[in-house]
Amino acid sequence: MSAVWVFLPVLGAALLHAPVLALDLFPALKRPLDGGRTWRGARLFGDNKTWRGALFMTTGVWLATIALWQWPWWRGQLPGEVRDAGPVLVGLLIGLGTVVGELPNSFLKRRMGVAAGTQRRSAAGLALTVLDQGDFVFGIWVLLLPVWVMSVPQAALAFVVVVAAHLVINVIGYAIGARAAPI
Repeated sequence: MSAVWVFLPVLGAALLHAPVLALDLFPALKRPLDGGRTWRGARLFGDNKTWRGALFMTTGVWLATIALWQWPWWRGQLPGEVRDAGPVLVGLLIGLGTVVGELPNSFLKRRMGVAAGTQRRSAAGLALTVLDQGDFVFGIWVLLLPVWVMSVPQAALAFVVVVAAHLVINVIGYAIGARAAPI
């Protein structure tokens, strides 16, 4: 179960990025990561993957990791290799992994003609929606490799837990009006 606790700081991404989005802060950074580039007639990632999002999501995860590190119980749940690496490095790797992990799914959705911020109502669309809820698990898995090698079963468990938690958070968000229903 220790692998699952590694992903808790990812909540910091939303905590920092949400107000930036809501208040449209730092508009100069609201530039697409792909710079508008296309491949085979479709955008690489789309307008929703921006430098602003990458910066604030990474920073939010980094700050959350440093804050959580102060809690001995949480720190004790982490794999020893992660604890030994320290909060600054681990937070940076988890933060970058969160951002990088979302890019392949965005790339796939653009190849399938799914517009940024929308979903398809099909079997493939459902699969992409599930992947979208936990895609960052794979990015974090890869970026943490220099400090900790997460096993395949650990990554699979983390993916399932993250997807389930993300779906519950989304339902609550829709219910209280904090999130718009998907198009």
